[in-house]
Amino acid sequence: MKIIHGLHFNNIQGDIYGGLTAAVVALPLAMAMGVASGVGPIAGMYGAIFVGFFAALFGGTPAQVSGPTGPMTVVMAAIFTQYTGMFPDNPAHGAALAFSVVILGGLFQIGFGLLKLGKYIELVPHPVVSGFMSGIGVIIILLQIGPLVGQMSISKPLDAARAIPDYLLHIESHAITLGLLVLLMVYGIPKFLPKLNRLFPAPLFALIAGTLIYILFMDKDTTPIIGEIPTGFPVFSLPILEPTLILNMIGSGLTLAGLGAIDSLLTSLVADNITRSQHASDKELVGQGIGNTIAGFFGGLPGAGATMRTVVNVKAGGRTPLSGALHALILLSIVLGAGGLASEIPKAVLAGILIKVGTDIVDWDYLRRLKHAPRAGIVIMLTVFLVTVIVDLLLAVGIGMVMASFLFMHRMTQMQISSIDTVTSSGETQYLSDAEAEIIDAAGGRIMLFHLSGPMSFSSAKAMVRRHAATAGYQIMVLDLTDVPSIDFTTSLALEDIVIDTIAAGRRIFLVGAHKQVGEMLEKQHVTAHFKTGKIYKNRLDALLHARNLLSEIEPQATST
Repeated sequence: MKIIHGLHFNNIQGDIYGGLTAAVVALPLAMAMGVASGVGPIAGMYGAIFVGFFAALFGGTPAQVSGPTGPMTVVMAAIFTQYTGMFPDNPAHGAALAFSVVILGGLFQIGFGLLKLGKYIELVPHPVVSGFMSGIGVIIILLQIGPLVGQMSISKPLDAARAIPDYLLHIESHAITLGLLVLLMVYGIPKFLPKLNRLFPAPLFALIAGTLIYILFMDKDTTPIIGEIPTGFPVFSLPILEPTLILNMIGSGLTLAGLGAIDSLLTSLVADNITRSQHASDKELVGQGIGNTIAGFFGGLPGAGATMRTVVNVKAGGRTPLSGALHALILLSIVLGAGGLASEIPKAVLAGILIKVGTDIVDWDYLRRLKHAPRAGIVIMLTVFLVTVIVDLLLAVGIGMVMASFLFMHRMTQMQISSIDTVTSSGETQYLSDAEAEIIDAAGGRIMLFHLSGPMSFSSAKAMVRRHAATAGYQIMVLDLTDVPSIDFTTSLALEDIVIDTIAAGRRIFLVGAHKQVGEMLEKQHVTAHFKTGKIYKNRLDALLHARNLLSEIEPQATST
C-alpha cells in the first residue's frame, strides 16, 4: 500500500501550476485567518504551511489543499480567547495551552482515522451541514464589521452584533474606504474580469492593491495595520497541560477534531466530484491529524481541507499530493524571506477579504430552495444555524444530529409499521401464491397470517404488539418472517410477547421463514422455545397446510363439545 495516497509523477506540470495558484490564493487568506483568530497573521501562515504540507503527504484526497479555514478559525479564536483570558497576568501561558489544544485536536483526528470513523462523519445530513456552515459564515461576517470600519475586533459574534450601532457612529474614513474598495474587488473581479481572476486571484489582487493604496495615498497610522510580523522558521514548543483544565482542554480538542474532520471530508467530497475520483476518508483524517498536530507544535492555526483552495488547485491542473505540498513550500519561502513586507497591510483590507469568505461559506443554494425544501429539514437547518451563531459550534452539530436522527427514526418507524400485515383474506395482500390465498380464504378469518417485511427495529416494536392485540377472531396464527432480513433485541422481545399472548389466549401459532440472523436472535432470546416441535417452518405454504389440517381437527372437537 502506498504511504502517499494518489502519488504519481505523470502530472508534474499540472501539479506545479496548481500548487503555485493555490499558494497565491492561500497567502491572503492564511494571513487574514491568523488575524481573525487573534493569534496573529504569522500563525495563519504557519498553519497553512504545516497542515497543507503534511495533510497532502499523508492524507487520502490527492488533489486537496489544506490550511486554516473559516470554521476552524472561528473555533480557534474562541479557544485562544478562552485560555488567554484565564491567565491575564501570563498570556503566553494561555497561548501555550491553546496550541496544546491544537495538538490534542490533531491527535484525536489521527485516532478518528485509525478507528475508521470517517464513514460516519459522511452521514451528517445536509440540513445540519447547511445550518452549520451558514452560521459560520455569519459569525465571520459579524466579527469583521469592526475592523472594516477601523474599530477593534470583538471575539464573540453576539457582542459584535450588538456593537454594530456603535461601529456605525465611529466609522474611520480611511478604513471604510479601503474596506469598500476591497469588497468591490473581491466581488467584482471574478464576475466582471474572469480572465484577470484566473491569472491573478481576486483576494491576492485586493490584498496588494489595498495595501498599496494605503501606503501611497494615505497618511501613516490613519487606520489600524497588522504591524510587525515575525520572520524565519517557527520555534518548536512542547505542549503543556494544566491539571485543573484537563477536561476543558480535552473538550476543546474534540471540538477542533470533530469540526476539522467534517470540514475536511466535505471538501474531499467536492474534490471527488470535480476529479471523478474517490478519496480515502480514514486516511484523510490521519493526514489532517498529523498536519494539525505538527502545526500545534510550531504555533500554527489548526486547519482542514479548504474548499476554495482545493477547487483552484484542481482547476489549475493539480491532481496529486505534490500540488498541495508545493503550495505549502511556497508559503514557507514567503515566511522565511518576505514576512516583513506584510506589516503594513491594513486590517480593513483583510476584513474585506474575510467578509467575502464568510459570504462564500453561507449555503445560498439551500436558502434558495427553502420554499420547496421539506419543513423538517428547514427546522433542523434553522436550529443548527441559530445555535451555531448564538451558543456553540459543536453543540449546534450535536443538536442537529439528534434532531435528524429522531426524524430518520420516525420515518423508518412509519415504514416498518406500514410493512406489518395481519392477513385474514387474500384480497388484503398481493404476495400470496394461489395455493396460499386459497387456504387463507377458505379459513374464513380463522387463520391469520401475521406478516412482517424489511428490517425490524426497536422503534416499531410497540406498534407491532398493538397491531397484534387489535386483531381478533382468529384461531391459528402464522407468524411470517420470510421477508425480514434482520431484527434487534427489542423486536425479539416484542415477538415473544406476541407469541406468549397468542398461546395464553388458547390459540395455535406457527413460525415461518426466519433467516439465519433472525433465527439466531430468536433462539438466543429463547423465543423459539415457545414453539412446540413441528410448529416452525421454512416454507409459508407448508405452515398454512398444517394450519388448515389443524383447523379441521379443532372444529369437530368444538362441535362435539
